[in-house]
Amino acid sequence: MATGKVRHGRSKGPVVAVTGAATGAGRLLAARLAEREEIRKVVAIDDHRGDVPNVTWRVVDIRDPLLSNRLSDVDVIVNLDVLRSPDVDPRERRTHNVRGAQTVVTAAAAARVRRVVLVTSAMVYGAGPANETPLAEDAALLAEANSSIAGDYLEIEELAVGAPLTHPGLEVTVVRPAALVGPEVDTVITRHFEAPRLLSVKGSTPGWQFCHIEDLAGALELVVVEDIPGPIGVGCEGWLGQDEVAEITGKRSIELPAALTFGMAQRLHRLGITPAPATDLHYVAYPWVVDCARLRAAGWKPVYDNATALRVMIEESAGRHAVVGRRVGGKEATMATAAGATVAAIGAAAAIRRARKRRR
Repeated sequence: MATGKVRHGRSKGPVVAVTGAATGAGRLLAARLAEREEIRKVVAIDDHRGDVPNVTWRVVDIRDPLLSNRLSDVDVIVNLDVLRSPDVDPRERRTHNVRGAQTVVTAAAAARVRRVVLVTSAMVYGAGPANETPLAEDAALLAEANSSIAGDYLEIEELAVGAPLTHPGLEVTVVRPAALVGPEVDTVITRHFEAPRLLSVKGSTPGWQFCHIEDLAGALELVVVEDIPGPIGVGCEGWLGQDEVAEITGKRSIELPAALTFGMAQRLHRLGITPAPATDLHYVAYPWVVDCARLRAAGWKPVYDNATALRVMIEESAGRHAVVGRRVGGKEATMATAAGATVAAIGAAAAIRRARKRRR
């Protein structure tokens, strides 16, 4: 066990564990909680030791069945150990995300932890042309239960619903951030903005809402300290239209019919050319803006607005290029700029089909 320096003389408040504490939002949350006098101790959990001071480090994989042994003194645990990168094999990603959440819940129940906070995503609401803008936090979860990252989140949400029944006395809260932004954030959404042109589906009206990881950490801090019940949406206030996005990014859009866009995207995925299924494109074509009513009622306000968060994303992605979620080199990106990202991908698929016919 690796232990950081923990301040003494604190209140008799809860001991809070944070998984994924070495990086990203987990690191930010652990640091915030370590400064709160209402928190007796912060337990930082990850598969390697991080640099957050004034916390107790416990190096362990969240999928380890013996995780409960590390939670004997914990009152609340927040799970932020989630894989999101499109480059991770979908089976490996699902195993980590879903089994990790299952182990956290089971271990928490075994260790008599009072409350588990599971961070999923507003993606669970699904993205579609009929979505209200914004969606109420209690809106139906309409995402497709497939191999996408949204499918991972849906399984975690099902776990959250069933856990209090399986483990009486255990409280489970789900927190659903909008599209994440910040250092080292790599998702299907951030890669959309790495494309030379931005995909637009004919007849659609997307609404862009973001959530900087600093705001997510601040929201989770309030959820823990104030014991706010879920489900809880987290994101910037309001949303951006496509014209505002184009102005901020300086990138033109390429508009294509929905049937062509999604049909070809699914073919590219089946061929292994692109990392994400076609349903992931719904999240860049249609709105999935979430209301943050519970946090707002508790007095929370995001530090970042959508325009600033988008500028941060563009700065973070500088020098990287992606076509339909797949990272490409500079030469390929130049070709994509000339024809448009999706058109370039469609051309690549057509070339593959021609090559197969020649081989026959």
